[in-house]
Amino acid sequence: MSGYDTLDAPPQYAFYSNTEVAGRRRFRPSLFQLHSNQEDDGCPPPLYEEPGAGEGQGASTENPEDEEKAAKPPAEPTRFGWVQGVTIRCMLNIWGVILYLRLPWITAQAGIGLTWVIILLSSCITGVTGLSVSAIATNGKVKGGGTYFLISRSLGPELGGSIGLIFAFANAVAVAMHTVGFAETVQELMHEHGSGIVDPTNDIRIIGVITVTCLLAISMAGMEWESKAQVLFFMVIMVSFASYFVGTVMPATPEKQAKGFYSYRADIFAENFVPSWPGSKENFFGMFSIFFPSATGILAGANISGDLKDPTVAIPKGTLFAIFWTTISYLLISATIGACVVRDASGYINDTISGPDNGDCLGMGCHYGWNFSECISNKTCAYGISNFYQSMSVVSAFGPLITAGIFGATLSSALACLVSAPKVFQCLCKDNLYPLIGFFGKGYGKNDEPYRAYLLAYIIAVCFILIAELNAIAPIISNFFLCSYALINFSCFHASITNSPGWRPSFRYFNKWASLLCAVVSVVIMFLLTWWAALIAIGVVILLLGYVMYKRPSVNWGSSVQAGSYNMALSHCVGLNQVDEHIKNYRPQCLVLTGPPAARPALVDFVGTFTKNQSLMMCGNVVTESPSPNAVDSACNDDHTAWLNQRRIKSFYHGVVADDLRSGVQMLLQGAGLGRMRPNILMMGFKKNWRKCRASCMDSYIGILHDAFDLHYGVCVLRMKDGLVMSWQMQAHSPEASVRPPQVPTVFQKKQEKKTIDVYWLSDDGGLTLLIPYLLTRKKRWAKCKVRVFVRGDVENMEERKNEVMSLISKFRLGFHEVQVLPDIDDKPQPEHVKRFEDLIAPYRVNPINKSEDSEAGLKDYPWEVSNEEMESHKAKSHRQIQLNEVLRDNSRDAALIVVTLPVVKRGVCPSALYMAWLETLSRDLRPPVLLIRGNQQNVLTFYCQ
Repeated sequence: MSGYDTLDAPPQYAFYSNTEVAGRRRFRPSLFQLHSNQEDDGCPPPLYEEPGAGEGQGASTENPEDEEKAAKPPAEPTRFGWVQGVTIRCMLNIWGVILYLRLPWITAQAGIGLTWVIILLSSCITGVTGLSVSAIATNGKVKGGGTYFLISRSLGPELGGSIGLIFAFANAVAVAMHTVGFAETVQELMHEHGSGIVDPTNDIRIIGVITVTCLLAISMAGMEWESKAQVLFFMVIMVSFASYFVGTVMPATPEKQAKGFYSYRADIFAENFVPSWPGSKENFFGMFSIFFPSATGILAGANISGDLKDPTVAIPKGTLFAIFWTTISYLLISATIGACVVRDASGYINDTISGPDNGDCLGMGCHYGWNFSECISNKTCAYGISNFYQSMSVVSAFGPLITAGIFGATLSSALACLVSAPKVFQCLCKDNLYPLIGFFGKGYGKNDEPYRAYLLAYIIAVCFILIAELNAIAPIISNFFLCSYALINFSCFHASITNSPGWRPSFRYFNKWASLLCAVVSVVIMFLLTWWAALIAIGVVILLLGYVMYKRPSVNWGSSVQAGSYNMALSHCVGLNQVDEHIKNYRPQCLVLTGPPAARPALVDFVGTFTKNQSLMMCGNVVTESPSPNAVDSACNDDHTAWLNQRRIKSFYHGVVADDLRSGVQMLLQGAGLGRMRPNILMMGFKKNWRKCRASCMDSYIGILHDAFDLHYGVCVLRMKDGLVMSWQMQAHSPEASVRPPQVPTVFQKKQEKKTIDVYWLSDDGGLTLLIPYLLTRKKRWAKCKVRVFVRGDVENMEERKNEVMSLISKFRLGFHEVQVLPDIDDKPQPEHVKRFEDLIAPYRVNPINKSEDSEAGLKDYPWEVSNEEMESHKAKSHRQIQLNEVLRDNSRDAALIVVTLPVVKRGVCPSALYMAWLETLSRDLRPPVLLIRGNQQNVLTFYCQ
């Protein structure tokens, strides 16, 4: 497809994927293979080896059975979409016992108005947390482990491990809580019908153990059966809701009126709208503490992230959808029951007003012919929303359906927690952060079910069910959930505030400051609910955190803590040495060959745009003089740094003294930087006057490119139509001069118009060609520019090629939405342009008439000269540069910036004059700035979360 013999490979999905394709990993050509002359250099040094490049290449399987197993694809595990996997699961976990048994009572105490405030405040906390979860879940591929995976991969193993262990334990105990709630309801029904097993307490234990055993059987049968059971519970709850809302509009029977139900009444709504606190212990925060645990089910979908078809779509969509509709349901039920049922009623059918109202009647029932004065005065009323927890069954068209809804809500919540706890614990066990727990991480079957973790969660649940009194442990569980909320929101805030290029969530509807506020509010609520339980939760987190920090597990997840360490390393360089490198935290650290920075302000401004507050920029200056005090002063003059500070460019300055330019650049390439804060990209300006200077200068310029590639640098060459070097004479910048260089404005200091950044991604270099334009668009000056990506392809497969590259770019979450395929990139260029190229290279051609054996031997001393054989062997590449320039002029004449893949040649094979002519031809006659860019053939982009 390239049109000439080359190892250069176009962008491919397989280069970035960690998955083996057809039994082997695929790698792009290494920089050594592209750039080095293997005949001269022999075996590549370790510097050029691709990590893992030898794996899967040329390997053969000795056993034919192993080959068949390798060829046979593994069984496809069960995966769920956003509705069944997340929405229904979260809604069932949010709709719990509190909805049926406590919401009417809270409405009676706080009034409809304050109840709505409680519901909306809880929903705001869970909603912001849902946005944070969505952002973290869409920043790369999410595996199993749910909340633990999200927190640990964002904040690192220290906080992630501690909260993961606590969260798994809290979910296991929550199984017991929901099961006991179910058992209590069954025991009350048995008591109403005069039956029992032993005594009330032991009845709850027996029913609870039997129930949780049945739930365990459903869970261990597989996620398919568990999901089907959840759908059944969901249908039961929907039917109970329908029965309730139908009952609110039905005429009230005398029996229901005796219990305080009168259908919709405006005066009942007005009476119940304001609070009525029965004692000093009941207050707003008391009601909030009772209601808030019902809102802690938003992570049920995220906890089974490993069983979702597409977690990056399912978790945001399903979680936010569930929060919205459950909030609506809570608001509607509190408003409707507050408009239909009075606060106090006796339930006696004979408490009617036989004669005219004498004025001594108490309560709202007096307006409808009922006198509940006696029980109101004595505070012995058994019904009404202030006294009867199951007021929804009174309102319902068919009361038993509400009981069925209670069963569905409790069992579904217990089942969801019984599945969540082992899934989270399994991921924690596989990470080996804590000793003695790896046994429970083993998975079985196509879904990798953690049967051992299921049994552990079952044993924990049974132990707490046998206690049969969970009022003491319930606040601790709520605080553990709030700990998770606080850390999730802080994870989102921390990842955003570090400005890491690896933080590119495809879900954009979040705000880092809202996440921080929600994290603080979650901690405050922990203390408002139960201060001692909050202290216990925080103490356990600190204890586990200290253990992981002491053990220092050897894991590298590209967390935001690592990204934040980079920012701290700008002032604390030593601390950065302990942070492992990761693709997610890759930053373009530029060594910019500016000379004196004021000499090339456009180059300084351009690089400073995408490195400001984000990565390292170092301006390099080579003073070509013999070592002397004056030369050292010229190289290390403080005016250079002062000029950068005055221009508000966040850059280091490094000057060296050398005999020639190339030697000085070699010193900078090898010696610049400190620790991990070392440049990985060489940025230089295009040598516009290469035809006018000595041929040796041109050869030195090309030699610098070769040196950068040899040292595994990426290379960027910037060319502007009017050049980069300022016209003012550099003697004004000498140590003897008192005049500082001026602050000359450049095009890169201005806000860019609504133009395009055209990226010609012609060869895969690891993604640097895409990353630099992406970083530019994150800045305000370039935010309005649209990025267009051009790739090469054939006419026959244009649409297929476009979709392939578009899919790859979308997985990188770069926000580029336009890809164009260039089928004519390898066509023959126009004859007049070929003639122009030949005229350009003519002064450097070897005259064949004067050619002799001696002169042939002397060509090594003149590496810029081009022979006929070299012209012919590189003819295809030369024509391609000519044709590509024609394509650039046709497609990008109005662009704000043109980014083109820099061609790479083998060292010592292509004459420097010919290579320079390619760069000249490729970038000439273009009005926009042209950036020739080439990475070092190692990935700088990834679509994985880990």
